[in-house]
Amino acid sequence: MNAMFRHLFRGVCAGTLIGLCAVGPAQAGDAPGTRIGVRGEITGVSPDVLKVHANSGENVVINLTQDTKIRAVTLANIEDIKPGSYIGSAAIPQEDGTLKALEVHVFPPELAGSGDGHRPFDLVKGSSMTNGSVGDLLVSNGRVLTVNYKGGQQKILVPEDVPIVNLMPADRSLLKVGVKIVTFVTQGADGTLTAQSISAGKDGVTPPM
Repeated sequence: MNAMFRHLFRGVCAGTLIGLCAVGPAQAGDAPGTRIGVRGEITGVSPDVLKVHANSGENVVINLTQDTKIRAVTLANIEDIKPGSYIGSAAIPQEDGTLKALEVHVFPPELAGSGDGHRPFDLVKGSSMTNGSVGDLLVSNGRVLTVNYKGGQQKILVPEDVPIVNLMPADRSLLKVGVKIVTFVTQGADGTLTAQSISAGKDGVTPPM
C-alpha cells in the first residue's frame, strides 16, 4: 500500500454509510476489498471516474460502476421526524449510557430497513451509527429520539445545532464539480478505488455524516 493511501486510511478511515452501514473501522494495511469512507469535494467528473479532494488533503481518483448507488442529501428539520420514521444517526456516547447525535439523516419510505442496527462509525473517534425506526420523539426533553432496530434500542439526544438531512435516491446528474460528498469505496488489489455508494449534497448542502 503506497504512502498516499496509508495516509488516506488514517485521514478518512473506513466506515459505513447510510443505508449500507455494515462494517467497522479499518486499519492501515488492511487487505484489498476493505471499505473506506472518503469525505470531500468533487473536482472532476467523467462517465466512469470521479475525482475528489478529500477533507484529509489528498486528491483521490474513484471509479464508478453501474452498481454505484447515488443518494441526494437535502436539508431537513426535526419536524420531518415522526414516530415510525426510519432514520440513521452518527452519535457519541454520554455518561448516562444514551447517545448524543452528531448528525441525523432521514430515509424515504422506500429505503426503510437499510443498514438496520447499531455499530461503530468513523465520523469522530468513538462514534457509532444507529439505523432504525423512531419509536418516540420527545421534543420537550431536549429532543430525544428512541430508535428501535432488530435486537436493540438506543435513545439519542439531538442538540439544537446538530444537522438534520434527508437522504433521497438520485442519479449521476447530481455529481458535479464543487459538490460535497461522502462516498464509501473498496480498494482493489492494484490499489484502485471503486465507489459502492455516494451521498452527494444538493443545493450546496454538505453531507454531515
